[in-house]
Amino acid sequence: MRLPLSPASYVALWFDVAMLAVEAQQVMALRMMRLCLGGAAADAEARRAVSEKSMAATSAGLAAATGLATGRSGTAIARQAVRGYRKRVGANRRRLLKTTG
Repeated sequence: MRLPLSPASYVALWFDVAMLAVEAQQVMALRMMRLCLGGAAADAEARRAVSEKSMAATSAGLAAATGLATGRSGTAIARQAVRGYRKRVGANRRRLLKTTG
């Protein structure tokens, strides 16, 4: 059986997903610290987390639909979606580290 893409593209996708998992876990820990403190900052963080999730999912869905419509490969579409999530997660991590540190 012949693979449609090189094994390297699958390894790159796996690495992106693994890094997203690590980075998202860090953001969840930082957010939990913020939420445990309570107050207005915790309320704002909770609202922000919920709104960001829906915006990120919508953005990933639109990117996937565009990729499918233009004939991109499944791994290319998946990597683009994961990169979009990683960009948002990284921004949250930097923001939360700056305000807690």
